[in-house]
Amino acid sequence: MTPTLYQTLLGAAFFRLPDALRALHGVHGTARYTGEVTVVRGTGLLARLCGRLAGMPRAMTGAPITVDFASGPQGEVWSRVFGAPPKASRMRSRLSHRDGELRERIGPVHFRFVLHTWDGTIFWNVAGARLLGLVPLPAALFRDIRCNERDVDGRYAFEIEAALPLAGAVVRYHGWLLPESADAA
Repeated sequence: MTPTLYQTLLGAAFFRLPDALRALHGVHGTARYTGEVTVVRGTGLLARLCGRLAGMPRAMTGAPITVDFASGPQGEVWSRVFGAPPKASRMRSRLSHRDGELRERIGPVHFRFVLHTWDGTIFWNVAGARLLGLVPLPAALFRDIRCNERDVDGRYAFEIEAALPLAGAVVRYHGWLLPESADAA
């Protein structure tokens, strides 16, 4: 079977990850995960504008989240729904790899990340970014973007925070996910 995106990027380290991370990042085809999320948005005008342009979810606490994963030979698509209708926020990103880096297209920005693992946690470090895939953006702009994934009590847990120079804190969201079938149990 063809290795998944994360198996390719992490190599042998992938197989030392906790079960919850290996299950989520080992999906071939499609899968749905559900869980809970808290989103804190920046309050400054520039932070709100940056969050809106990037398609970040609205602020919410202890809200439901659904993530549909579609994995294939060209990479993965993550379709997230934060909150419940009619006020749900949607965010979609495309992930792929090139030159040993994770590539994520989210809104108008195309990010390059270097992944590493430590003590059962996956850390994403920004290596570069481009606006609309064409205009290189200084990596220093994104030094305060932090992402990690880990296992908490058998659940896939995530934490993402983004701050930008001049704008300050743009968004921070964290929560957990379980495969939909496991969540229903």
